[in-house]
Amino acid sequence: MWDSAAEANRWWEQAGNDLEFARMALREEFFHQACFIAQQCAEKAVKAIGYRLGDRTVLGHSVLVLVERYVERVPALAGLQQEAGILDQYYIPTRYPNGLPGGVPFAAFHEPQARAAIEAAERFCGTRSKPSRGRRSGGLTEPAAWRANGPHPIGRDGNRPQKLTPSSSSR
Repeated sequence: MWDSAAEANRWWEQAGNDLEFARMALREEFFHQACFIAQQCAEKAVKAIGYRLGDRTVLGHSVLVLVERYVERVPALAGLQQEAGILDQYYIPTRYPNGLPGGVPFAAFHEPQARAAIEAAERFCGTRSKPSRGRRSGGLTEPAAWRANGPHPIGRDGNRPQKLTPSSSSR
């Protein structure tokens, strides 16, 4: 039997693990990889929302397209559209030399871009309550952008997401 909450949690946990890996890439100065993994973190977090809302399949790699798909049902995503567009720019050129007009990805991306990408991803994924290593994903706290606009769209208690209303989004 299909369990949308369980599927959402799988995607959510992987998004959190990706965020941790992006931070490690930043510390180790793999800036191009930090940018790409930050994009992946946001993509997986929004896909988790789609699964949480009951979608059986969530396809696509554009964070912006995914945000636009769910923004009516999760209004808190509206504040993340700009970050989504920025993160989408890191999907191809951070990995493939032919995604750039010249040079190679590892030489084209730098610390300020990696820091900004991770900060954007944190708005989608939140922050870790405890650092973890390797396969363990650790806990996530809800993203500040969603906290500021009411309940977390995925629902931290395992229940269906709470509908955000104008009164709850003004908190």
